[in-house]
Amino acid sequence: MFAYGIFEVIYAPRKAFKEIAQNLKYIGPLLVIILFVAANTGFGYVIASKSYYEQTVPSGAAPKYDMWTESKSWWTSNANISESSDSINGTYYGNKSIEFDATDAREIWMLINLNQSVPCSGADGYENMSFRIKMIYPATTAFKNATMYLFSSKTDYFKYDLSDYSFPSNSTLWNNLTIPIGPTSGWAMSSTNANWSNVVSLKYDFLWSGNANLTLRLDGLFFRGIFKSALEQYGVYSYVPNYPLMGFMQVVITWVLLGGLMFLISKALGGKSLWKPMLILVGFILVTLFVQMMINVILGANLPNLKYPLEYLGGVKGEYESALSKIEASTALASQISSIVNIVVIFWIIALCALANRQLTDFSWSKSILVAIVAYFLSAIIGNLILSL
Repeated sequence: MFAYGIFEVIYAPRKAFKEIAQNLKYIGPLLVIILFVAANTGFGYVIASKSYYEQTVPSGAAPKYDMWTESKSWWTSNANISESSDSINGTYYGNKSIEFDATDAREIWMLINLNQSVPCSGADGYENMSFRIKMIYPATTAFKNATMYLFSSKTDYFKYDLSDYSFPSNSTLWNNLTIPIGPTSGWAMSSTNANWSNVVSLKYDFLWSGNANLTLRLDGLFFRGIFKSALEQYGVYSYVPNYPLMGFMQVVITWVLLGGLMFLISKALGGKSLWKPMLILVGFILVTLFVQMMINVILGANLPNLKYPLEYLGGVKGEYESALSKIEASTALASQISSIVNIVVIFWIIALCALANRQLTDFSWSKSILVAIVAYFLSAIIGNLILSL
């Protein structure tokens, strides 16, 4: 009977409120809470299954960040190696770059032996490499060419010509390169023994047209190109359980605050309402939040897969905003519908609260609406403050 009354509030609220007032029990609001928590959990599952985050090596997580360009101990070179505070500013990039400095030279090469074997083929193979390079050399000396090598053993490697990329001499410009890797990426093989599934070291070789004092800085070296959903990355049991808790807190705090404020404001204005009837009726009214959440679940289920690339995760100014705008563009329609539904639900709750208040207090419609408006917005403000703590 009370389960039926929950949904009767949606299409016949006056009749439902009369029936509820004649048989006051908390089971109805408790069922509303259970339904909302279930819907919020479903929403969390849908969003987690649609959200794909780019995996990188290194992971970029603090405190290691882009660890291969945070410490000079990883590198060997024909140039002097040092750690520079001139680095990319972002959440993945630490606070250092690696500087290679050579006097009266025409070539700088650098080699890093990775701390793990990186797969670059197959379903779990990384498909791209990203890195930042800054070069400082005399204007009278021309940059000639550059080559990258990826080694699967000490003698077997893949070779990639970087001559199509420009490396101007500029003390402020970081060149941001993303290079395709893997079996179909066009790298030359030293032999058939070179193996994309087992990349263990990396070498750069930069050449100028003549001898000069050369400085090269390297930052943000990542293997990338694999996307995993939040469910794959964290597991359903470590990710989704947050949503039942958040849903429970949201609906219970809203219920207690809205019901309590409706009661107190009505009393202050001379109303004869009682605490229990007001709280129970408000609990039934919150079935509207369940309806709203179910609409959000449907909207979320119809979203395309949302890919959060390194540019978004890395947090570099300009790159982050550009990546975010692409994600927002793919969710624009769903976001607009959700915003409209949210506005409708706000007015819906206020209208139902006004009806409930008029029935319990015999206030005029204008007075009942005023109580409902003040109580709703006060409860929303206080609730947001509580949930943000």
